[in-house]
Amino acid sequence: MKIGVLALQGDFIEHVHALRRIGMDSSEVRLPQQLDEIDGLIIPGGESTTIGKLAIDFELMEPLRAFGQDKAIWGTCAGAIFLSKDARREQPLLELMDITVERNAFGRQVDSFEVDLDVPALETVAPSWSPYHAIFIRAPLIESVQKDTQTLASLPDGRIVAARQGHWLATVFHPELTSDDRFHLYFAEMIRTN
Repeated sequence: MKIGVLALQGDFIEHVHALRRIGMDSSEVRLPQQLDEIDGLIIPGGESTTIGKLAIDFELMEPLRAFGQDKAIWGTCAGAIFLSKDARREQPLLELMDITVERNAFGRQVDSFEVDLDVPALETVAPSWSPYHAIFIRAPLIESVQKDTQTLASLPDGRIVAARQGHWLATVFHPELTSDDRFHLYFAEMIRTN
């Protein structure tokens, strides 16, 4: 099994390193034909409008949408925005996952924060339960999910920060910036069972 990381912009190399830590074969994806070589795709954090514009420039929009019909995609931070159906503004989106995302929901870079989250779904890959320490950097927020989308994690005030819809996963924080690889293991398991 090989997991690709969309490598147009953002912190894609950190995802590649996390995949290597869990023993997964990975590759950087920049061209449509490279999607044929992978079993799942991570869209990293960065700047969602830039990722969208570059995807258009590299003629990746339709190939990514087609890939996502059958194969697993995980969007982190900006990647979650790009994966969503609605970002409440005009910008290029894949419009795959039935979530509405609010950009920069927590404020500017200076308002970035870290928090421990309760993520019961991670017990499927790491049975010894412990909170997941999440890093939020100019993070968006999953404003709403539709009925076929499962909320995986919320902040203590109930705001949604991770969700899954079938073979699509969205996290508005940055699992690739921690040494806790449970979300990468969870995504690998999603690919295996898709």
